[in-house]
Amino acid sequence: MNSKTKLLAIAGMCFLGAVCSETASAQKKSKKTAATAAPAPTIPAPKKEGLKPFSEVITAKARTKNGLFKTYKVDDKWYFEIPDTLLNREMLVVTRLNKVPSGVSVGNQQYGGEELNDQVWQWERRGKQVFIRVPSYSVRADSTSDMYQSVKNSNLSTILASFEIKAYNKDTTGVVIDVTDFYNGDVVAIGATDALRKAYKASALDAGRSYVDTIKTFPINIEVVTSKTYKSAESPIDNSIGAVTFEFNTSMLLLPKIPVKARLTDPRVGYFGQSQTDYGTDAQKAERTAYIHRWNLVPKDTAAYMRGELVEPVKPIVIYIDPATPKKWVPYLIQGINDWQIAFHEAGFKNAIIGKEAPTAAQDPDFSVEDSRYSVVRYFASNIANAYGPHVSDPRTGQILETHIGWYHNVMNLLRNWYFVQTAAVNPAARKAKFDDKQMGELIRFVSSHEIGHTLGLPHNFGSSYAYPVDSLRSKTFTNTHGTAPSIMDYARFNYIAQPGDGVTKLHPEIGEYDKWSIKWGYTWFPGNLTAKQERAKLDVWTVAKAGNPLYYYGRQGTSLDPRLQSEDLGDNAMKASTYGIANLKRILPNIEIWTYQKGQDFSDLKELYNEVITQYGRYMGHVRANVGGMSENFKTNDQKGTVYSYLSKAKQREAIAFFNTQLFTTPVWLINNEQLNKFDNGQILNKIKAVQTNTLNLLLTPGRIARLLDNEAKNGTASAYTLPELFTDLKTSVFSANRPDAFKRNLQRSYVETLTQLMTKEMDAPAGASAEGLANYGVTPINVSLSDIRPLVRAELKSLLTLTKARALAGDSLTKAHYDDLVIRINDILFPKK
Repeated sequence: MNSKTKLLAIAGMCFLGAVCSETASAQKKSKKTAATAAPAPTIPAPKKEGLKPFSEVITAKARTKNGLFKTYKVDDKWYFEIPDTLLNREMLVVTRLNKVPSGVSVGNQQYGGEELNDQVWQWERRGKQVFIRVPSYSVRADSTSDMYQSVKNSNLSTILASFEIKAYNKDTTGVVIDVTDFYNGDVVAIGATDALRKAYKASALDAGRSYVDTIKTFPINIEVVTSKTYKSAESPIDNSIGAVTFEFNTSMLLLPKIPVKARLTDPRVGYFGQSQTDYGTDAQKAERTAYIHRWNLVPKDTAAYMRGELVEPVKPIVIYIDPATPKKWVPYLIQGINDWQIAFHEAGFKNAIIGKEAPTAAQDPDFSVEDSRYSVVRYFASNIANAYGPHVSDPRTGQILETHIGWYHNVMNLLRNWYFVQTAAVNPAARKAKFDDKQMGELIRFVSSHEIGHTLGLPHNFGSSYAYPVDSLRSKTFTNTHGTAPSIMDYARFNYIAQPGDGVTKLHPEIGEYDKWSIKWGYTWFPGNLTAKQERAKLDVWTVAKAGNPLYYYGRQGTSLDPRLQSEDLGDNAMKASTYGIANLKRILPNIEIWTYQKGQDFSDLKELYNEVITQYGRYMGHVRANVGGMSENFKTNDQKGTVYSYLSKAKQREAIAFFNTQLFTTPVWLINNEQLNKFDNGQILNKIKAVQTNTLNLLLTPGRIARLLDNEAKNGTASAYTLPELFTDLKTSVFSANRPDAFKRNLQRSYVETLTQLMTKEMDAPAGASAEGLANYGVTPINVSLSDIRPLVRAELKSLLTLTKARALAGDSLTKAHYDDLVIRINDILFPKK
């Protein structure tokens, strides 16, 4: 599942936990604050000239609510009473969709409960006005540092909105402002974002069809619900209306006056991070610092905690299940949340995280799934096949404040497909079009646990599954004890390696050794007045002790450099694992129609799952491909021995090419089951198999991969490096193995020549503005093709192919001759272009 990866954090998918607080005494002694969090200025004595008395603005018919700010509703006007004590305090503001119209394509659709924007506000009074300022936290300096004023001067907070003061409150300790037009206005920060407008073809706000629905105030937050209508000449809903209407919820949450202590990130342990440039250090450069995202867990009983007893936190992490969730899935979602309790035991906490059903209106009339005080799994009626686990954090420290996990209804279809193609060969429970509720519930529980991991601050650990030897995943004893990977945060999915007769029954990941270790590292509470750097020194001792043990390896997402760091893979040898996986696909494919038969139904399940088999086959090719030109990445500090980056052996890379020769470049005729294809395929199977074959071949010869082959040879010599000429020879031997190639082989041969042509005529594609270092960080090794050894070596390969194709064009049937004649012409055109 993607932590939306907004990266949050989305991821996640993506896609993306905040920091434990120290003791109260430690907080009081901490004098360090961000440059933007300067002490509130002294409020001058109020001057009442020109302002109406309070009673004339807030009349007797006003509806009054007490909370963070007092709120008043007078007729159709809404007012805030802002006390002087809250001026300049930092408040986190999160805007979410409450309700949306339908009619938008799946890729553009957004759903009620999804976050649109978050930012920090400070309410500032100046004369007869109140401003909302939006501070930035990208740079900082300690308030005692010589650099503090300089940073402050170059980090001015932008004014988002201004309000006229309508009156002072009764005892002149606060001011009253009218917020009606602001919340009802076209303010992107609390309304439709550019992406939302684009999806719904919305333009300007129509104020006449917009209104503030409710404003509710609570002790530390205010919740504002608005209904806003935007003009839309091409409304995807109904053009005759000329508009689209959304309902938004904007939460304003008071941040801690004294930020909790942050914990520094470490690339050897996976956490989402909050980075800043710190000008207040004694480093002789602008120093980048980053803090992990984590919840603020502090033991209730510190003495018992220090004795090594499991202790409940002062404030546990509580996550509610959306009341809109189908009742039969609620227990499994809750189990997925509570599964993390065992990991928090490693950090010394019990009952640290709790899943609950949302209270009913009778139980808690003030509860709302949009309220920023509550964390919720939101259930979306959507045909998107996904789920994501974001979180909202304090930008000053990384402290996670709340999460609203997105759960799409159609994720069940994705789970059905994965479970079928990855386990049906050994698992009778997967051999059906519709799983029973218990089986689907367990799959939901697995995904729930994964997404909860993101909400705790954990990113994907794509290196985790590499820890287990391939053959161990065929052992019932091993898998019953260890599951399929040491971390549920990998995209390890289900056990496609186990073979019939192995007796393996535990087929999916669960909270593993790495997960427990990462929670211990991020959430263990340290007593006393330790600084973040002092804490980091203690944590370093733990981290170094785990170094070299694959169970505790963290492999980051986002790089294609290291073949261990892949999604959807299992085991420590992709070639061996994929061979087992393909053996199971060969068992599954002929039985799809039988296993999915439902009386009176069409062949849509047969078609979908047949295509899923091809997709899974393509995944195996990707797992193996990463070994060619691959490097191992093992982050270390300078007091640790060993290399950070090292190339894979020549033997390992040649093993990958040998796999392709057997499993891909030799036509996979087992994928052509005409008895089933004739019931749904309208002439696509040749192209589908061709796509897997040619895509793999093309990606084996990207400039970035070739750049690493050349670099390896330059560093380590031809004896140990797998060289580009060797790759060309191995590919040519495989791709051109048949004198009379079939249709699939002919496609491969044309693709090979076309890829070589691209290397002779085009430079490497790279995103505009991307630096070489930035590209390399994500596994895209940059190279200037025309100034490298690529073109001389490609030219030599084309000349060799020209000799081969000319000879083959002289023999064979008419189709074979035509094919090789065409290749001769193509090669001549690139070697000897016409002027």
